[in-house]
Amino acid sequence: MSTTESATATPDETQTFADLGLSETILKAVRAMGYEKPSAIQAETIPLLLEGNDVIGMAQTGTGKTAAFALPILDRLTPGRKKPRALVLAPTRELALQVCEAFEQYAGHRTGVHILPVYGGQGYGVQLSALRRGVDIVVGTPGRIMDHLDKGTLDLSELDYLVLDEADEMLKMGFAEDVETILASTPDSKQVALFSATMPTQIRRLSQKYLNNPKEITVKRSTATSSTITQRYLVSAYQQKLDALTRILEVENFAAMIVFTRTKNETETVAEKLRARGYAAAAISGDVAQPQRERIIAQLRDGKLDIVVATDVAARGLDVERISHVINYDLPIDNESYVHRVGRTGRAGRTGDAISFVTPRERGRLKSIERATKQPLTPMSLPSADDVNATRLSRFDDSITAALDKRERVDRFRDIINHYVEHHDVPEVDVAAALAIVAQGDTPLLLDPNEHVKPAGFSERKERGDRPDRGDRGDRGPRRNSSSGNFVAYRIAVGRRHKVEPRQIVGALANEGGLDRGDFGRITIKPDFSLVELPADLPGDVLGRLSRTRISGVLIDIEKDRGPGGPRQGGGRSRDGDSRGYGGGKRDEKKQTFTGNERHERKPRHRKG
Repeated sequence: MSTTESATATPDETQTFADLGLSETILKAVRAMGYEKPSAIQAETIPLLLEGNDVIGMAQTGTGKTAAFALPILDRLTPGRKKPRALVLAPTRELALQVCEAFEQYAGHRTGVHILPVYGGQGYGVQLSALRRGVDIVVGTPGRIMDHLDKGTLDLSELDYLVLDEADEMLKMGFAEDVETILASTPDSKQVALFSATMPTQIRRLSQKYLNNPKEITVKRSTATSSTITQRYLVSAYQQKLDALTRILEVENFAAMIVFTRTKNETETVAEKLRARGYAAAAISGDVAQPQRERIIAQLRDGKLDIVVATDVAARGLDVERISHVINYDLPIDNESYVHRVGRTGRAGRTGDAISFVTPRERGRLKSIERATKQPLTPMSLPSADDVNATRLSRFDDSITAALDKRERVDRFRDIINHYVEHHDVPEVDVAAALAIVAQGDTPLLLDPNEHVKPAGFSERKERGDRPDRGDRGDRGPRRNSSSGNFVAYRIAVGRRHKVEPRQIVGALANEGGLDRGDFGRITIKPDFSLVELPADLPGDVLGRLSRTRISGVLIDIEKDRGPGGPRQGGGRSRDGDSRGYGGGKRDEKKQTFTGNERHERKPRHRKG
């Protein structure tokens, strides 16, 4: 091997991914991921790999090195061959899964690319089936890759690209012999990229033996976060994130907030669910037109909007003084993105708060962020019902204090209360309690410790977009019929493949159309569309508003159902005596039809004729 050429990678603020030589197909995926400017390792490595050079990258986890090797591989890869064209070796199962996930996202605009994670702890059956069908990219741990080589189930004879990710960690874990065996099983003509945080003698010897005239890139890292930002994390399963976010919104004293998600579809979904729970929230992503983005930011700046749910690209350059909190609803893939996100608060010496949701399998990412930023993240617990109640009581006290300051109006109402006390012989404290109930509405001020969390002081109508699970229905009572008693089935252009649930449909239509709890009949979710029963006498202006509704980012294109048998009509009660309507009822196991207040399994109904 000839002498290694070295270079130090430093960030170039003017450079974009379009300057690196990537194809438009890959650039589309990059923009969809929310990336705007390449990191230092990406800017130096991608052009070199596109030119066919072997590369040694001195870079730690979180510098963006996954994209540095994944993007050029996907750009040059010709998919569809039976045998793997690219192999990425990673030291741990967690890193292998993370890299595989990144490849899948970057390949979003390429068709026919098959990626397979291969690691210990997963059954061989899944891996063997995929390998027999043919895969283009394998991402795996050395131990399991060796197992497949020994069994003859993995053929690397046509490999074009090989990546050693965190090579020093692999050697520390005792994989040196396995790595050399794997390298020896690959063609000499392959292109190799080796990434390592350090360069011990063993790694240097490996590179001299298996890499061809490599270009060496060393990254100068700048991943410090401001000391004025309090950084915390909450361990939460994915399914519990929305409830966790709701409780945090209840107890945190925030002015304005950015909630970061990983994908543009998730921004719409989370924003919809927050609006259904009574919060002023909007979504911005790379798909949002610039005028609309500017309107949303202006509303956030002016206090007309409190929460923006955003992807990384949408929030770049967003500097609004009101932003007191950043929530990482999804952890970013790399540490530089984390620094950029957190930097939306605590700017110009102001204090700020950053809270990250960490699923149990993401604990390794958390450690990586702490190492990169050189700041520990403080663990926090999910706010309890008592915490929420204490906050609600405090705010209730504040509202009473504020009202008492309006002396003229207080004097006027004192006369009214005295009149009531004199004529009904009721203690003043009981009258005050009754007025608090009137002011509060149907939602109780304080939570039952076992109750589903919803914001204090907002109506049942706003909550119905995200009801509790079947086991936590609450005291909702039977559904009431619409004024006409007649329902018509409407067809909307979202279904199972869009991963919608009845509660999302109800929440979105209720918010956009101003509908009430009794305005919904049966909801049936099909693969590509759904049927929703709404009142037959729905006004034209309501339909007009509903026609502009989006669910999971999809325009629902609402219209009366013209399917077999025509639209269903008729209200009142269904044949088994249950009230119609969506009340968090059971799901029919034979077809995905949701009926209101059903508490027992039924076989599917068969119509005659």
